[in-house]
Amino acid sequence: MSQTHREMNGAEIFLESLRKEGVDIIFGYPGGAVLGIYDKLYDCDFIHHILVRHEQGAAHMAEGYAKATGKVGVVLVTSGPGATNTVTGIADAYMDSIPIVVFTGQVPSKLIGNDAFQEADIVGITRPITKHNFLVREVDELASTIKKAFFIASTGRPGPVLVDMPKDMLAKITKFIYPDHVEIRGYKPTYSGHSQQIKKAANALRKAKRPLLYVGGGVVMSNADRELTLLARETGIPVTMTLQGLGSFPMTDDLSLGMLGMHGTFWANMATENCDLLISLGARFDDRVTGNTETFAKDAYKIQVDIDPTAIDKNVKVDLPIVGDLKNVLAELLTELAEKPVTTDFTDWWSMITKWKDACPLEFENSDGKLRAQYVLQRLSKMTKGEAVVVTDVGQHQMWTTQWYEFNHPRSHITSGGLGTMGFSVPAAIGAAFAIKDRPVISISGDGGFQMNMQELITAAAYKLPIKFIILNNSFLGMVRQWQDLFYKEKYSFTDLSKTNPNFVKVAEAFGCKAMSTDNPAEVDGLINEMMEYNDGPVLVEFKVVKEEMVFPMVPSGGSIRDIMVKRLDPNRLV
Repeated sequence: MSQTHREMNGAEIFLESLRKEGVDIIFGYPGGAVLGIYDKLYDCDFIHHILVRHEQGAAHMAEGYAKATGKVGVVLVTSGPGATNTVTGIADAYMDSIPIVVFTGQVPSKLIGNDAFQEADIVGITRPITKHNFLVREVDELASTIKKAFFIASTGRPGPVLVDMPKDMLAKITKFIYPDHVEIRGYKPTYSGHSQQIKKAANALRKAKRPLLYVGGGVVMSNADRELTLLARETGIPVTMTLQGLGSFPMTDDLSLGMLGMHGTFWANMATENCDLLISLGARFDDRVTGNTETFAKDAYKIQVDIDPTAIDKNVKVDLPIVGDLKNVLAELLTELAEKPVTTDFTDWWSMITKWKDACPLEFENSDGKLRAQYVLQRLSKMTKGEAVVVTDVGQHQMWTTQWYEFNHPRSHITSGGLGTMGFSVPAAIGAAFAIKDRPVISISGDGGFQMNMQELITAAAYKLPIKFIILNNSFLGMVRQWQDLFYKEKYSFTDLSKTNPNFVKVAEAFGCKAMSTDNPAEVDGLINEMMEYNDGPVLVEFKVVKEEMVFPMVPSGGSIRDIMVKRLDPNRLV
């Protein structure tokens, strides 16, 4: 046991425990139940507390920080509404396997269950959306509970953990004893893959004629991008990535097919449809990737590698499961292949992929003088050379970013995937910016999503963060409008924002940010340059883009890949 002989109250134990975990930044908002901690934070010199403007923002900032660094993001809020305001961020972290620990204040122990002022059963509320949660019942348990919380959040398949702390536990005094390690009965993540399963996977690779690597966010989380790159380049196998997997393999590499799924590239989806071996690496066969699971890659031999055994066969039944940490499993697979390499010539397979790419490239109208989101993103990618950390919100702009911004590094693409949380980008970019100092951080939002957490611009301005905020303003809830256009007879029910949107330039300036706006394609490069060169604080650029533009390709929800919709071609002629 690591311990000190000095007695401390719960608030002091809380801060010392965070010090032991190496925490140097927390995102929070004070309130009555946690005033004991905030009193000690006033004189604390080893933790940087970031005052947010809304507790949901704190949770998303912790997510952005965690995704940018791989470390655990930390949130501190009060009881009742303070705690419930974090629920969306916790659910978002749970869906995308992001390691955060959320500390919530609670009413005094004797009042729990009495409907006391600002009481909420946050443990019960968040039980379905946390990896685990705790209610601290004795001050003697506080230090060991915090140790367990960080261990659970960061090991195995990462995820959010909540620790609820009654106000009286923060005032009680006990001896501070912090554990050196954690043993939790029934929780033993598997880190090494089964050797026989890995041998079978190697044999399947050697036999395949049309193999495909299907790469998810697990590669990023396990820092397995080097091993993935070695596997792809040594075998010549094409790589397609999920939304969360972007950046795990360079998108500029000849082996990259870009993103697959609902709004993935036509050629990535066709490769998935026609491969004879599909190797899933840290991906969960999400419905936005598979569409109709009964027809998804139905003729392929499927291998699934994941650290979470409950993810195996959850959505799609696979032929060969391998449970383990991806970095270790890929290293073991590379060793196996080094003894007997893959010698298959994939020329015919690549010819098929090239045919699909030539038949249906990514395109957009660029000759009518109107400004389109795709053009802005294409220019942003070229002008930043793909070196920025890009944080997207949710909607059309999110999908266009996957198509037109070339991510070449892991942890350079941060977005809300599983939950699809509008309002994610602004606070998540702030969290990332507190961690990333050597690369620009760019937040991209639609006009609808931006308004959901735009109050956090105040936080960015208060800390003079040089974040580049971009709004792609089409005066609509664009993705919902697209579905209304395609599937609801063009009835744009409550999606038109043209008469109610604020003046975003004035809003940003009121919050203390530099701001600019244009609807002219000729001004895009100049504004991007000005935005990138401004580092005295946050800067916002509004690009007023075409309202009617839609994201293609598109696989209709619940449809099969063969139902893919493209702009100019009937895909049935290509299958």
